[in-house]
Amino acid sequence: MYAITGITGHVGGATARELLAHGAPVRALVRDAAKGTSWAKRGAEVAVVDLTDRTTLTDAVTGADGWFVMLPFIPGATDADSQRRLIDSIAGAARDSGVPHVVMLSSVGAHLPSGTGPIRWLHLLENELRSTGTVLSAIRSAHFQEKFEDVLDTVRNVGIYPNFGSSADVATPMIATRDIGAVAAALLLEGPTHSEVIDLDGPAYTERQVAEKLAAALGTTVDVVNVPRQEWVSTLEQAGVPRDFAEQVAELHAAGEDGLLRPAGDRVHQCTTEIDETIKHALAPLANDHEQLAGS
Repeated sequence: MYAITGITGHVGGATARELLAHGAPVRALVRDAAKGTSWAKRGAEVAVVDLTDRTTLTDAVTGADGWFVMLPFIPGATDADSQRRLIDSIAGAARDSGVPHVVMLSSVGAHLPSGTGPIRWLHLLENELRSTGTVLSAIRSAHFQEKFEDVLDTVRNVGIYPNFGSSADVATPMIATRDIGAVAAALLLEGPTHSEVIDLDGPAYTERQVAEKLAAALGTTVDVVNVPRQEWVSTLEQAGVPRDFAEQVAELHAAGEDGLLRPAGDRVHQCTTEIDETIKHALAPLANDHEQLAGS
């Protein structure tokens, strides 16, 4: 059985779907029982857990052959104390349960202890998990292709694609979360051999290319606006991001622009899904809604 954290999100969900497609038993770890209903219908076992509760988390992963781990974004819990409590609980559960293999969603730049915004918490979690005695497969991904979903409403309603950088014409590797899930599931199914860090590489795009592809798929036009570095924090705050997390995200953008986010793992895995397919998949529900309204 494989325990999956973050199963209601992009990567955790993709990992679980891959495992179930291979006939592997899955235990979905969810904070809300209602969010586990769809997974129970797919044949997964569901465990309701609070990731900050080391005891119940330990119970949920005890007996698992492997555990997919990620640090979830919890609104209002992005400060240092909250992040450390979460990391301590996850690492503690790995140690207490004796789970033999942990596959962790990490990030490019996680080899650095600081200067990378929220990625520094992934650096800490990697090291804490290594100290538990489990075999750790840390997947360090570049940018998610699905990050455009964060600005989808702005593109649709305002016609603006905000870019947190001095140029929108620098190509950066972007990875589809379905590809990350496929890698995570394959690692779990292969079983533990030795700890390693796997860097994910993939198709590279500029932010302008992403904006143009997104606008074309939506049948609209878009202006790419480069947000000056000195306005990053205030712009994020205006979008409703808490101040402490806005500062972390701004530091992350700065690390990317300054070239700090680079591969530094044991090997590189090449992902192949193009962003056109990811955009098509993400916009499919919008197209279905439009068709239903047109037919009503």
